[in-house]
Amino acid sequence: MTNLDPSTVILMSAVMGGAMSVVLYSAHRSFPEEIKGLDHWAAGLLLLVIAALSYMLRNAALMPDAIPLMSANALLLWGLGLIMVGTQLFYGRAPSWRLFHLLWCVGMAGIGYFLLIQPDIAMRIAFFSFLALVFYARQLELIVRHGSRHFSTWFFGVLVLVQSLIVLTRGVVILAGGGNGGDFDLLRSGPFQSLYLAAANFMALVLTVTFMTVATRRLQSILEKRSTLDPLTQVLNRRGFGDIYVRERALLRREPGVMALLSIDIDFFKKINDCHGHAMGDRVLVDVAGVIGKALRLTDHLARFGGEEFIVLLPDTGLERARAVAERIQAVLRLPRADVGDEAPLPPYTVSIGIASQLDPNEDLDGLLLRADRALYRAKENGRDRIEIAEPATVPLRALYA
Repeated sequence: MTNLDPSTVILMSAVMGGAMSVVLYSAHRSFPEEIKGLDHWAAGLLLLVIAALSYMLRNAALMPDAIPLMSANALLLWGLGLIMVGTQLFYGRAPSWRLFHLLWCVGMAGIGYFLLIQPDIAMRIAFFSFLALVFYARQLELIVRHGSRHFSTWFFGVLVLVQSLIVLTRGVVILAGGGNGGDFDLLRSGPFQSLYLAAANFMALVLTVTFMTVATRRLQSILEKRSTLDPLTQVLNRRGFGDIYVRERALLRREPGVMALLSIDIDFFKKINDCHGHAMGDRVLVDVAGVIGKALRLTDHLARFGGEEFIVLLPDTGLERARAVAERIQAVLRLPRADVGDEAPLPPYTVSIGIASQLDPNEDLDGLLLRADRALYRAKENGRDRIEIAEPATVPLRALYA
């Protein structure tokens, strides 16, 4: 194969790495706070670029070889460590700063020994390769244990595995090749240098692009989630509830049965806002959403329809169980609220509930909501803090109450 000019390869990879570092940092500034680690990846990649340029300086005859070599290795270890920390933060794990500093200190001691005290380029490169392998192996473990089951994540994991094998192969080949250190000097032209530089720099670039793809996938999931969730209470909003209802209604068409809908409204909520402030009103909304959620099964669905109104869909549920769920919610809300830290205690409050039962899949969501709301209004008119059952649907019914 034609030997590549090592300096040209390193310079080109440095330019591309610098550009990707800017892209990652820009993504860090614009992505939601839930996506962490992009800034560490950007900083780590930038350090790898500076390390490559520093390594090239040893041929410039501007300073002793030891200075750029020690600087380059220090920056490389920092860069690989920051990328590892960025991956940990991305997957919600605590950063392994102790491992980071331990590997850096051990690495610099070993590299210094094989550079200054007992010069041996083969041992120095092999030593560094096995340190780098630890950083890559830690990332691979994170991806396998905490990555999402998606193609982009699997591809990212495969690339980290390949990079780990490249680094491992380099270390093993160097140790097996004896002490002819010049054969492993990456700034010398040769088949080994050309192959390793091409593979290493290509993998570094592809790894960065793939990590950015995984981060973009995370961004897409977050935006989709936000589009279907109420930002305050983190329960479904109208859009999310509508999607769920369409699915449950389709199941009702295939397997005739019954489901119930609860329309829940906080009593005198305007008075809470007026007397205690809107911040307290928001805390009440979060509290009632939490109480309702704890009273439901995993198959039930809770949504906030704006203001102080909540909707609950209970699949495979007749009126008797729906009333029991409603009574349990009201009973918990009548209990004194526990103090939370230094925050003021929640004011006492109650809810009124209207229940509508759907047996026929021909009834749409608007009709079901209308009947539940009418029952809710009756509960309000009859004194609040009570439960009312909606009138049966006017569409022909083909099943009996469960």
